[in-house]
Amino acid sequence: MNIVCLDMEGVLVPEIWIAFSEASGIPELRRTTRDEPDYDKLMRWRLGILKEHGLGLKEIQAVIATIDPLPGAKEFLDELRSIAQVVILSDTFEQFARPLMKKLGWPSLFCNTLKVGPEGEIVGYQMRCAQSKLTTVRALQSCGFETIAAGDSFNDLAMIQASKAGFLFKSTEAIKAAHPELPAYEEFPELLNAIRSVLD
Repeated sequence: MNIVCLDMEGVLVPEIWIAFSEASGIPELRRTTRDEPDYDKLMRWRLGILKEHGLGLKEIQAVIATIDPLPGAKEFLDELRSIAQVVILSDTFEQFARPLMKKLGWPSLFCNTLKVGPEGEIVGYQMRCAQSKLTTVRALQSCGFETIAAGDSFNDLAMIQASKAGFLFKSTEAIKAAHPELPAYEEFPELLNAIRSVLD
């Protein structure tokens, strides 16, 4: 049995931190996993900036409420879920993701959680497990699934490379150049056709 593992931000919805960077006027927060391979380093840096500016969960959630899925994402996901089991593997946080999952029709999501202080300040975060995307793909494989994966960032490469078939989607030129062995697509119909060809 096949199961499709998809990244969320940059693939199905816009990058949350970029949207918050634009809304808050803090350009440093535009940095994402497309730019920084070390997720722990990236998050510690982000939390330092939030603390410096006195911003917390409430301000980020207010911006997330204005974010819609990428054009065509829900239709792509609906069609994909009609032909395969799908799980979204994301390094986002449950406190961020809920309104976006509602707009996508409540797909299955595995993500992480934030540690929030009494005044709404984000004081830390808890990863669901180490190397969460790769670990989850391997766990699914140990249960008898063959995985097909797609993502856009450094933190998606391990799950893509470990899967029966893997694709870059809306990735950066640098990542595509570094991994010419991975098929890369920009449009949802292209990705759907590529996944469908593996399922057939």
